[in-house]
Amino acid sequence: MKVIIAHSIRKKEFKQGNIPPTDLETILTGFAGGISIAIKGESLPKGSRLIKIYATTVQGARRIVFLVDVQTNVGFFLFYRSKNDALGKNISIKNPAFKRQLLLYLDLLAADIAASRFDAHELSS
Repeated sequence: MKVIIAHSIRKKEFKQGNIPPTDLETILTGFAGGISIAIKGESLPKGSRLIKIYATTVQGARRIVFLVDVQTNVGFFLFYRSKNDALGKNISIKNPAFKRQLLLYLDLLAADIAASRFDAHELSS
């Protein structure tokens, strides 16, 4: 199992583009075994799906969204939001703000992968 974090998305989701170690741990452990649900998306690459993971941190409840390659189970990190954030409150394709941000992030992800601008984290199953 692997998690890919694109540099452009990391810079948008975290101040100064640095993921604090505790948040990185939350992201990785959330993908490895957190409570997740599949959510609808738009313009997703073939063979992929979106999942939303619920996490609790010292700073409060978080929502993490990944694009997952169904065949390889590789997770591509997209969002890390407080449940009180404008997107975190309503992570749904019916939310125009989420839909807009999702489409932008899918473009950023594709560009970063093509340019090898990402970090890969191997997870034990």
